[in-house]
Amino acid sequence: MKRKLIVALIVLAGGALLIVPLIQSNPPADKESPISFDTPGSGNIMTAVDRQIDVKINVDSKDSRVVEMTFSSGDNVLGSWKNPKKSVVATLIAENLGMGDHQLVCRATDSDGDEFTERIILRVVSDITPDQYGARILTPFPHTTTSFTQGLEFYQGRLFEGTGDPNNAGKTWVGEVDLATGTRKENFVGLSQPYFGEGITILNDKLYQITWTNGKCFVYDVNKLGPGSPVILKEFGYVGQGWGLCNDGTYLIMSNGSGRLYFRDPENFAVIRTLDVFSNRGPVLNLNELEYIDGLIYANIWQQNALVMIDPATGKVVGQIDATEVVAQGRGIAGDVLNGIAHNRETGQTYMTGKYYNKLFEVEFVKR
Repeated sequence: MKRKLIVALIVLAGGALLIVPLIQSNPPADKESPISFDTPGSGNIMTAVDRQIDVKINVDSKDSRVVEMTFSSGDNVLGSWKNPKKSVVATLIAENLGMGDHQLVCRATDSDGDEFTERIILRVVSDITPDQYGARILTPFPHTTTSFTQGLEFYQGRLFEGTGDPNNAGKTWVGEVDLATGTRKENFVGLSQPYFGEGITILNDKLYQITWTNGKCFVYDVNKLGPGSPVILKEFGYVGQGWGLCNDGTYLIMSNGSGRLYFRDPENFAVIRTLDVFSNRGPVLNLNELEYIDGLIYANIWQQNALVMIDPATGKVVGQIDATEVVAQGRGIAGDVLNGIAHNRETGQTYMTGKYYNKLFEVEFVKR
């Protein structure tokens, strides 16, 4: 049996089709598949009109006549035909499918009762060219160089920080920090082995702290941190890694280092919905520490001096921020990567820092 070369059809929501190779076919051993997708050669780009994508499926009946054929995405049937002829066309609207990758499946049955399946991948990316910004430093503040910053958050005008430790998973903490001096206050909680602290966020007086590979989210009363106080109110489990955390006033929003964000119920940590993040160039990966500012999700990109501004309704990147100046002035001798963004809703000021940085900065984002 020969394996047949099929193609992945990658659709740009801004109106372009990009074709890349994909091997996918398993017909009966004594027959060639009678169906195939009619697409341009690998790497070609063609313009679609009004984001309408016409997918042409060729039908070759040299072995046996095709009597029935369906074309679907998940449980949604996009087209069905009885006794299709040489070719058929299925028309799709990219924005109706949502951002991300969609597997489209064509199934055919011939007059001998044999079944054939072919697949293509349709990728919907953003039709927006992101605005470009720089992070301008306004005021520097001290930051403790022993703090491997994983989460940064203002709540009712108070600054909180969550840390990890790459050399000792149990040597991590979350608590309030004095902005003026950079020192940790007495109201903090330390995590014991084997937990490695990651992103934090605060909603309705509850402080949520996720962990890197431990699959645990700890919930504290933000007003009862420290020795002698009830510490952990709740403990949630989840699958996979935990990186960043923020909230939109209703849901917790979590990253795991991929290009997908998870909206979670603050009462039980259940996933309410997911959001694939795309720019006009494709998926945006390594989403790390998060902050929700004025209706947009701001995300650090791990190991880059950059952040992206994400529309929480669509996953489209509407802005990109160059934070090179923050890194240059804050990293010092022993600093690590950029990580930590916090917005003080009481004052409208925004702050940034990084792992082991010697400074934390009030910044403004200036459009270029």
